[in-house]
Amino acid sequence: MDLILETERLIMREMRHDDAEALFEMDKNPNVHIYLWQKPFTNIDEIHNYIDMVRNQYKTNGIGRFCTIIKETNELIGWTGIKFINDHVENGNTNFYDYGYRLNEVFWNKGFATEASKAWLDHGFNQMKIDKMNAYTHAENGASNHILEKVGMKFMENYPDEEGVIWKWWQMNNPNK
Repeated sequence: MDLILETERLIMREMRHDDAEALFEMDKNPNVHIYLWQKPFTNIDEIHNYIDMVRNQYKTNGIGRFCTIIKETNELIGWTGIKFINDHVENGNTNFYDYGYRLNEVFWNKGFATEASKAWLDHGFNQMKIDKMNAYTHAENGASNHILEKVGMKFMENYPDEEGVIWKWWQMNNPNK
């Protein structure tokens, strides 16, 4: 993909296989997965499979999760971005745009998730002309729930997944429509 988003401190660009080490460093951390089904990655091959899946989403849907990098240091801090969900049903929905992010723990509480979220929502609404953006978070993930609220997403409802874990469903309509 040719798309690159920039903010004051961040660059967001397509995910590549040479990002695997940094992504594995993030995804093998159990703290990163506390609110993500408690299944940290145990093998770098899992990351390569994930990168293949994301790159396929770029081709199929024209969008997907992007590596997020600090401009000043060139450190990959995780991924952020818009994904078109058409491979499963979430809270009774499919074929919808989802905003999401995952950051390496050492980069938490520095405002990066908020900064990236604002850029992606702007891109989604103004460039992609998305009518409605959705997101879902573990009900107990206070930090992510706070960030989504702060960037203007509206809490819609709690819902249980197949295992009875409670999630929060968020939504934001395109402010230009």
